[in-house]
Amino acid sequence: MTRFFIVRHGETEWNKVRRIQGVSDIPLNDTGLQQAHAVAEILSAHSFDAIVSSPLSRARDTARVIAERLGMPEPEIFQGLIERNYGDAEGSNGQDLDHLYPPGTEIPGREPREAVTARALAVLRELALRHPDSDVIAVAHGGVIRSVVEHVAPGQHNEPITNCSVHSFRMVAGSLELVAFDDPMEVAAHDLAAVEFEDQNPAEAREDSPRH
Repeated sequence: MTRFFIVRHGETEWNKVRRIQGVSDIPLNDTGLQQAHAVAEILSAHSFDAIVSSPLSRARDTARVIAERLGMPEPEIFQGLIERNYGDAEGSNGQDLDHLYPPGTEIPGREPREAVTARALAVLRELALRHPDSDVIAVAHGGVIRSVVEHVAPGQHNEPITNCSVHSFRMVAGSLELVAFDDPMEVAAHDLAAVEFEDQNPAEAREDSPRH
């Protein structure tokens, strides 16, 4: 059995002003860097065998802070952990989105959630084969975490995904299971960010509208 602790990256300026990021490479702001150090301190109470990250700098830099605090090697980068591509909505805020693409309107170029789920699960299965009976940290994004959670526990968790929150899973015989949404190991991290992912990302909040 491999256990995964999936961490959402720290805050960016686009998070702060509610702009949709997607695959746009927006770096951590000062608050995000502080959040990364805080969650690294929380994780340092535990032992981990590997750390991996999305290639986007906001995730990569969060992972580097964690790895340095835990005395681990440079995080390995996996393209499959990159944030969901929101197509033409990237850079927009909620008001922009409603003006350009009213509810019920397709957002051109938005990656289907099923595609996000498929690539994220492929990464986790590869890591489970490479690291059996291990604990692995994966630093990713709100859209990736939401996709994986909805795949393994559909409709069960509408709680916020905040910056630098930790969500734990286990892979048993190739099947992924959710252990804890907002894992108790990081209860102290709940105050790291008060704004949840869906509030920061109106395109994700509109998941029930056409998206393909």
